[in-house]
Amino acid sequence: MRAKEAGIVLRSLGLLLPTVALMAVLSLPVALAFGEGEVLAPLGWTAGVALGLGLVLYIPFRRAGEAQLKHGLIVAALGWLVVSALGALPLWLTSQGQAFPYREPVDAFFEAMSGFTGTGLTMAPNPEILPRTLQWWRTFMEWVGGMGVIVLMLTLLVGPGRSAVSLYFAEARAEKIHPSVASTVRTMWWIFALFTGLAIAVLWAVGMPLWDAINHAMTALATGGFSVRAESIGAYRSWALEVAVMVVMLAGATSFAVHYQFLRHGPRAFAEDLQTRWLWAAGLVGTGALGLVGVAARGWPSSFREGAFQWISALTCTGFQTTSLTGWANVPKLLMVVGMVLGGAAGSTAGGIKLLRFAFLVRGVRWQLKRFGQPPDALVPLRMGDEALPEAVAYRRIAEAAFLLFLWVSFLVLGTLILAILMPSASLADALFEVASAQGNVGLSVGITSQAMPLGAKLLLCFHMWMGRLEILPVLVLVRSLVRRPSWP
Repeated sequence: MRAKEAGIVLRSLGLLLPTVALMAVLSLPVALAFGEGEVLAPLGWTAGVALGLGLVLYIPFRRAGEAQLKHGLIVAALGWLVVSALGALPLWLTSQGQAFPYREPVDAFFEAMSGFTGTGLTMAPNPEILPRTLQWWRTFMEWVGGMGVIVLMLTLLVGPGRSAVSLYFAEARAEKIHPSVASTVRTMWWIFALFTGLAIAVLWAVGMPLWDAINHAMTALATGGFSVRAESIGAYRSWALEVAVMVVMLAGATSFAVHYQFLRHGPRAFAEDLQTRWLWAAGLVGTGALGLVGVAARGWPSSFREGAFQWISALTCTGFQTTSLTGWANVPKLLMVVGMVLGGAAGSTAGGIKLLRFAFLVRGVRWQLKRFGQPPDALVPLRMGDEALPEAVAYRRIAEAAFLLFLWVSFLVLGTLILAILMPSASLADALFEVASAQGNVGLSVGITSQAMPLGAKLLLCFHMWMGRLEILPVLVLVRSLVRRPSWP
């Protein structure tokens, strides 16, 4: 990487880190409200370190040039690592001398990485013992991470220009509600805040305590999955509450561009959107399949109730559970892996490969079969919803989807094999499930993730959470920039 390019990357990182400082400052009233003075100093240190490091990186390079897409990809890859390290500070500092699960730095980093990436795998088997402020911090990380820390930075600090566009697309964002990125991110944030408030009201109305409703609404809409209860949503034993949470999870897995159209034109926006229709169809098909395969073990009412919630949680990449998955057979576990790989809609807070890419691959197969029966010079457009794509555009979009799917599956298989080697007591199906959950930023677990995991297994899942949230390409660009011989002007 050239010195000038390094300056652009460091300047952008300097702008990114104060977002963590702002989060720490906004969390201080929570500690004061609950009388948890032991968390004030860790939050203060986090704010000071994040702001100080940001200034150290920004000031020397503040006049660096505009960020191009390749710089944005490197900033995204490095930024999510550094932000997760900073997010671990309140967890680690507060846990010193306490019986909290973050006394080891790697455990705190794992939790912060899981939080910011919206994964939900946790080192805290019983989050109910945590101070309310740490419960909030876990929730806050997922809420901000669901929309994206770079999106927050663009909203607060970066004005219009090429840098904003490059950084926005580098964080695996492509939707444009308005022509400009600045207007788009502002609209996305107010929709996100509005829906969060509505979700809190709904969960509270159906019987969830207010504190629980605040935390679960934020993590459900962000498709994160951290809970303040050891049994997750299963702790409440409520049909109505489970249905309400499923609705919020599906809202989080729906494109914010569609939500914007819904607020302008009403419910028809959902029916008219291809991805939303596929999301609903996948939800129904998966619920039916998971319910049927579990009938013999749990009976039809429980099987379909548990299957519906766990499938929607997997498909939306949220990670809430209403039952333990440890005793489930391999077939339902593998079905849920399919849901975690598919993920939600592009432009949502969900992970996975995204339903839009899957739709391109499925429609692409039909398109190719149709073309085989036509003359070589015939123009056969690919229809995606109401849009007819020319052949050149269709080939490019299908190739992009196939490329990402190939990378996604390759890393999934490799990670599964490594985890099986690191933890020989785990079955191959369980290792596949846990890696798919990490890489899809889901958070469902069959019991592998715990403080007792080997260090290598914790770092492996951290890598898959990080890579999955960025959709792989920024990580590959970062690695390429590090292994290439520096070129100095």
